[in-house]
Amino acid sequence: MKAELKNYRQAPRKVRLVANLVRGKSIPQALMELQFLGKRAALPFAKLINSAVANATHNTKASLDGLVVKSISVTKGPTLKRARPRSRGMTNRINKRTSTLKVELGIGKVVKAKQPKPTKNSK
Repeated sequence: MKAELKNYRQAPRKVRLVANLVRGKSIPQALMELQFLGKRAALPFAKLINSAVANATHNTKASLDGLVVKSISVTKGPTLKRARPRSRGMTNRINKRTSTLKVELGIGKVVKAKQPKPTKNSK
């Protein structure tokens, strides 16, 4: 119940923001949040989660009801090195970073966000 996307052309730092949002959530809830998220990485993550769901239903005959995003990771992929001309014949290097996205689904309960404890001064 895994899926992987290699060489996604966006920096891992930006993609991790989306990964942290959907980690530990149920599949319908994660897809709903990705649908309305205004980040570029939301669409590839939605496709990747749908691919992992298809793998789970085809290979292990698991139902969609109990599936949860068990683990999700974003690692650094190969960096494309480009050059930009500067003044007086110099060049500066431009690093075009790539990411590798991995999603693993599991059967379990949904992790809910912790509510902050009320302080003594709050009413």
